[in-house]
Amino acid sequence: MALMAALTDPEITDGPTVGFDLDMTLIDSRPGIRATWVALSERTGMYIDADLVVTRLGPPLVDELANWCPPERIPAMVDLFREMYPTYAIEPTPALPGVHEAMAAVHAAGGRTMVVTAKYEPNAKLHLAHLGIDADAVVGNLWAEGKAEALREYGASVYVGDHTGDVRGARSADAFSVGVTTGPCDADELRGAGADVILSDLTEFPAWLEGYVERAARPARR
Repeated sequence: MALMAALTDPEITDGPTVGFDLDMTLIDSRPGIRATWVALSERTGMYIDADLVVTRLGPPLVDELANWCPPERIPAMVDLFREMYPTYAIEPTPALPGVHEAMAAVHAAGGRTMVVTAKYEPNAKLHLAHLGIDADAVVGNLWAEGKAEALREYGASVYVGDHTGDVRGARSADAFSVGVTTGPCDADELRGAGADVILSDLTEFPAWLEGYVERAARPARR
C-alpha cells in the first residue's frame, strides 16, 4: 500500500508516473532469450528457430510457443521455459543505451517509474536487479491493451515502449505514448499504431521528458 501511495498520491508524487516496457525498451533481451530457446529445444527435442524468435519479441510467451508445439503442450513448455530462463537469460542480457539516465530523469522531475511487461514478473525483476535499473514498481504478465490495467492503477501518464502493442496499451490507459525504435517495430509502424512521439532510443528521453514536464506545468489558456 505504501508503494501504491507513493506512485499515486499527488502530495507524495509531484511529477509524472512513467511506465516503461522491458524487452527491447529497457534491455536487449535477444541474447538471453535466444539462449533460453536453444536450451529448451535441446532439452525437449522440439524444433525452434531461435534466430527467428528474437526478431519478433514483445507478445506473450504462449503466443510464440504456439508456433512450435501443439496446444496441449504449451502449459508445460511455459513452465519449463520460465524455470530455465534465469540460468540462460539474465547474465547475457545488457541494458539498452540511456536506460539509467531515463529512470534518473523521471526521479529528478519528482516522478516515479514503473515497468509493465508481458514477461513473467519474477524474471523481469531478476533483469532489473542484475542491471541495477531503479524502477519503483514492476508489473508482469500483461500485454498490449492489458497493460492499461496496471497503467491506470498506478496513475501513469506516460508509457514508453518499442512495440505497437505498447502503443495500444498506452492509448487504452489514456497515457501519452512514447515509441522507441529499438525493437521490432519501426517509426512508421509505431506512428501508425498511434504513438504520440517517436524516439530513436532512450538516450533522447531525458530531453523529451524535460519538455513534457514544462508543458504540463503551464497554466491552461482560457
